[in-house]
Amino acid sequence: MDWILFAIFLLATGGAGATGAMFPPGDWYERLDKPTWTPPDWVFPVVWTTLYLALAFVGARLAPLPGSEYAMAFWAMQIAFNALWTPVFFGLQKMRAAFVVMLFLWVAVAGLIWSAWPLDRLSALLMVPYLVWVTVAGALNASVLRRNPSFA
Repeated sequence: MDWILFAIFLLATGGAGATGAMFPPGDWYERLDKPTWTPPDWVFPVVWTTLYLALAFVGARLAPLPGSEYAMAFWAMQIAFNALWTPVFFGLQKMRAAFVVMLFLWVAVAGLIWSAWPLDRLSALLMVPYLVWVTVAGALNASVLRRNPSFA
C-alpha cells in the first residue's frame, strides 16, 4: 500500500465529509416528518467515517493498477456527488434535487464496484456496504420528501 496515495484519497474523502460540518442538519431537519426507520443521529458519523476510510483504501489500491481508468473515473464521480448531496439537502433544503444527486451517487458507486471487480475483488467487495448505505440514504431521502412535500 502506498501510504502517500492513501493520504491523498483520505484528504479527498475528508473534503467530502467536511460538508457535514459546514451544513449540519439543524432545526429544519429536526422538524421534518421522518419515517420510524430513520437511523439515530449518532449512526451517521460512525458509518460515514468507516465508509470514507474504506473509500480512501480502495482508491489507493485501485489507482496504481493497469486498466483502472474507469474505476478511478467512477471513484471521482462518487466523491463529487457525495460532497454535493449535503449542501443540496441541508444547505439549500431542496430534497427533490438532493434525491437526484443521490441517484447519480448510487450509479457512481455501482459503477465503481462494477469496474473494480475485475481489477481487485477486495476493493469491489469493500464498496458493497457503501452501495447498501447509499441505497438506504436514498430511500430515506425519498421518504422524507414524500412526507414533507412543501420542501421539495
